[in-house]
Amino acid sequence: MHQSSLNILLYRMRKPFLVLVLTFSISIIGLLIIDGVDNNGEVYKLTIFDAFYFVTYTATTIGFGETPYAFTYSQRLWVSFTVYLSVLGWFYSIGTLISIFQDKLFLTELARGKFGRQIKALEEKYIIVLGYNHTTNEIIKRVLPKGYRVVVIEKEEQRANQLHFEGHVPTIPVLVADAFNSQVFIEAGIESKYCKAVVSLFEDDDLNLRVSLAAKLLNKNVILAVKSTSEQHTSNLKDLGVNIIKNPFKIVSSHMELAIKSPNLLKLERWLHKQGGLDLPITEFPKGKYIVCGYGRLGKYIYKMLKANNIDITFIEVNDKGMDKVPGKKQDHVIIDDADDKKVLKRAGIEDADVLIAGTDNDTKNLSILATARRLNPKILTITRENELDDFSIFHNAKIDYLFIPENTLINNISNALINPLTDKLVNQILLQDETWGRSLVKRIIQEINPNPIVHTVTINEKETPEIFRELKKSDIKLSLFYISLYDHTETNNIIPLLLYRDGNYTLLPAWDILLQKDDELLFACDENGKNHMEYISENFFEFYYAYTGYEKKTIKRRRKMI
Repeated sequence: MHQSSLNILLYRMRKPFLVLVLTFSISIIGLLIIDGVDNNGEVYKLTIFDAFYFVTYTATTIGFGETPYAFTYSQRLWVSFTVYLSVLGWFYSIGTLISIFQDKLFLTELARGKFGRQIKALEEKYIIVLGYNHTTNEIIKRVLPKGYRVVVIEKEEQRANQLHFEGHVPTIPVLVADAFNSQVFIEAGIESKYCKAVVSLFEDDDLNLRVSLAAKLLNKNVILAVKSTSEQHTSNLKDLGVNIIKNPFKIVSSHMELAIKSPNLLKLERWLHKQGGLDLPITEFPKGKYIVCGYGRLGKYIYKMLKANNIDITFIEVNDKGMDKVPGKKQDHVIIDDADDKKVLKRAGIEDADVLIAGTDNDTKNLSILATARRLNPKILTITRENELDDFSIFHNAKIDYLFIPENTLINNISNALINPLTDKLVNQILLQDETWGRSLVKRIIQEINPNPIVHTVTINEKETPEIFRELKKSDIKLSLFYISLYDHTETNNIIPLLLYRDGNYTLLPAWDILLQKDDELLFACDENGKNHMEYISENFFEFYYAYTGYEKKTIKRRRKMI
């Protein structure tokens, strides 16, 4: 049960406090009973205040001398006894206090108290991230510069300490606790109006589902970004109203399909995820014979994709658990054996295969399979899965034709969906197009802008586009307003409208003559100059007037001549 650090301190210090009270009481009573002698040789009794005052500075080893008169030998004998008695009491009390400050429960509650104060002081939009690892750390690095604060809930104290050493600016509040506890969510501020999103990327799908349910019950308006690795789990998350669902294995198989059918669509997606420009070459996968090593979560999606494209495929799986559910097992497309064995690869047809996919969850095994396959077929196209990012240099030196990292895929997709949701929607719309459409758009962007343009979002509202918002109350404004150069009204900016979101509908590549409406969300590809001009037109009255009318706004009125 959650207790405050103050309650723990008071509870644990009860006995030491009683010991101190008892030692002080005994010492004071003794001084009150024993007779003293004043300067005139008369017998006197110490008052309660004199006795308390003397014991206070004596017991604390300060020592101001005997007061109010010099003590008799009887008094000094008693004082000697009280000194030893009080020292023992103080040692016991201070020792207990030190042990409390070293107690794990006390330190945990002290940290929780500090965490709670940090959350109450947060008056900026923030995201709650569940669990701290390399994936979530990369997401944190990407969202912080975009104006979001981050709150982390991590079960393991060691990982939470690692986050502190990262030195993120601004500081990230961290709570060491189980993320699936509803009370923990409340402490993390999920009910706050400033909490905009919750990120849950656990390996356990059931845990992600449990977290999503708790989060939605506590704040139905919060955006949830959740990892899913199965169709059933994805369906359950959609039923809960989860906004962002990313399956890294399905995304990887989708990228492979694009490399086979529509490489230019893959170029566009990579560009939107800031993984390179549109002029970077893409490895195109042939439609030949494929050998896939590993029929796990990733292998299932690869199988569906290759079968849907009528590609000859042979699987090699070392573990026969669950293989009875593999479609077509009675045919010779599944081999239950070690893919690192030359004989097994030969039996799978490695010598005349076009592509080898090493997709197991073991990096060492994947590299070994590639080395063996290359010796048997030097011309084969190699595709490999990397699981641990620490081994990136090893994979780079292995000269693999196509390397995919599910963790990086998840980082790119989740970050993009959180920071720029309109870009994420554009990716979804692009994947519905064909290669001809993709090739045409890539060519247009390169010719009209450059190979690696900026992606810029504009929302028609009073805050972001005040001048346009104000004018829309009086007249119509076309999208082509953004196209006009502020240097010369007859010239145009290097921009291309990619997506328009209006009333729940998405329009891909909207026409320039479309009329703008309030609350429109627009996504543009542009260069730095085009971005600046769009911002000036949206926010500056004089720049807007010039772009809208073609004339400079006069700021000084000519006075009439007096007759």
